[in-house]
Amino acid sequence: MKKLLLFLFTAGIMSASQAQVKAPQASPFSKVEQKVGLTDVTLEYSRPSMRGREIFGNLVPFGEIWRTGANENTKITFSDDITIQGKELKAGTYAIYTIPKEDEWEVMFYNDASNWGNPAEWDEDKVSLKATAEVMELPFEMETFTILIDDLKNNSAALNFLWANTVASLKFEVPTEEKTMASIEKTMSGPGANDYFAAATYYHDADKDLEQAYEWVNKALEMGNPNAYWILRRKSLIAADLGKKEEAIAAAEKSLAEAEKAGNQDYVKMNKDSLKEWGAM
Repeated sequence: MKKLLLFLFTAGIMSASQAQVKAPQASPFSKVEQKVGLTDVTLEYSRPSMRGREIFGNLVPFGEIWRTGANENTKITFSDDITIQGKELKAGTYAIYTIPKEDEWEVMFYNDASNWGNPAEWDEDKVSLKATAEVMELPFEMETFTILIDDLKNNSAALNFLWANTVASLKFEVPTEEKTMASIEKTMSGPGANDYFAAATYYHDADKDLEQAYEWVNKALEMGNPNAYWILRRKSLIAADLGKKEEAIAAAEKSLAEAEKAGNQDYVKMNKDSLKEWGAM
């Protein structure tokens, strides 16, 4: 009985020590996802509040690197390469650091977003892009630090940093024109080699019109890489099911040779097995 009581007492202490108090964060986390044209932009940051404090020039000193929020890095992710003030920023995730000044802010996109606040050692080589944000005075006070992806247009938007009576605005441009034109040209020019291969594969696997599948797989080879061993492999199987034994063997032999060059042992084995089955090895 004593051992049982001791065990229960110990278990109770361990359970209590593992319990965690849940309370609101002083600077709540926020995540914003915004489509700008055809580009996905995701913003993750923590939002401190004024709480009666003087912000710029005091809590956030002028002329010094600021984490641009609270807690972990303020992060922004672009799904495409974008342009800011004529400079290209590659697709990816960046920490946003700023140097607030009275008349402008310097905004820096830092390619290491794993820090808590400012890096222990600032590495200028990790700054992928620097830009200057225009500063304006708000006609009201913004109690809680806010970043807006605003002024949305097909080809651009603005990052607006608002806190206290200040807003700093930075425009960025996205490749909507290029992506749209590429999509139009691809669609208007009809299906490509991969489309024909996918259609042929589906028809073959689903035991649909094999003559149509055969036509499509040949189209895939004509439009794409005629030495693509995975397409040649599919052609050999379709031809075999159509009773075109000589074509099946020829396609399998070519697929085997190309797979050996590429070092793809799975396709080497599959082709050898089929060639044996068809009496060609």
